[in-house]
Amino acid sequence: MTVTQPPHHGGQAEATSPPWAALPGAGAIAVSFEFFPPATAAGTTNLDVCVDLLTPLEPSFMSVTYGARGTDQGRTASTLRHLGERTDVPLAGHITCVGATRGEVQAVLDSYVEAGITRIVALRGDPPEGQTDGSVEGGYRSASDLVAGIRARADGARFDVSVAAYPEVHPRATSPQADLDSLKAKVDAGADRLITQFFYDNERFLRFRDQVESAGITVPLVPGIMPVLNFARVASFAARCGAVVPSWLGANLATLDDQPIVQPLVAAALAAAQCRDLAAHGVREFHFYTMNRAELPVAACHLLGVMPRTPSAIEGHHP
Repeated sequence: MTVTQPPHHGGQAEATSPPWAALPGAGAIAVSFEFFPPATAAGTTNLDVCVDLLTPLEPSFMSVTYGARGTDQGRTASTLRHLGERTDVPLAGHITCVGATRGEVQAVLDSYVEAGITRIVALRGDPPEGQTDGSVEGGYRSASDLVAGIRARADGARFDVSVAAYPEVHPRATSPQADLDSLKAKVDAGADRLITQFFYDNERFLRFRDQVESAGITVPLVPGIMPVLNFARVASFAARCGAVVPSWLGANLATLDDQPIVQPLVAAALAAAQCRDLAAHGVREFHFYTMNRAELPVAACHLLGVMPRTPSAIEGHHP
């Protein structure tokens, strides 16, 4: 049998770069990851796999959410303790003030400090079903009040405090300007970082970034990225949060929810494309809402150039 050799083109060297434009300033990108506290032993095992996959990416921190309306605080604290025994990545605990007195909030902060956790994601939280406010007598009425309460502690200066930002305006804000004023109040109270609600329209984020800068807000603005594990669920969640789902996202993913092999491939490519576009506009930090699944964030990070120093670190793991 005769083997035909491919044509040789004058001794040209093999391409050593991927066939897409290099990111300006590549190599300086930071990532962080968010989890929710698992409710079952199987969920804990799954979270462990996620953490093992994501730790080699050397994230700035990993955070653990509260449940809806501040529920499941106990699971949040126990999850943080569990992760602290599993990874050396800095951990952040979420805390909300809706439905809690100041004393209750401070007790949660005390428990975090006791566990060695001084990174906080401070949120007002959602009011209970049927209520529009949810504040209680003796509680913090807003996220800015909560941040001020953290900073007023004797050890308040040691906390690294992140707060939420809404590129498409908080659904309960009376106006975009009121929402921006609220954001500035959180920063003035002592917030170190803004982490946005997830979004899929990068132009809206970039316009929002301009507005934030024009308001004199200088702390880092970190985009929240949610790779699409299931389009129908994400579309429903986005409708509640006021996040726009562009038509191109549905065109690419709406028919793939029942195709478990193809869907993650397309979703990973879209998440990576979103991040690379933001990086091309100067974004250097990304916060991934993982939904306790690691494969899509790992893929997106890899295509951003954020990958384990040892490739074997992600082999053999199947979330």
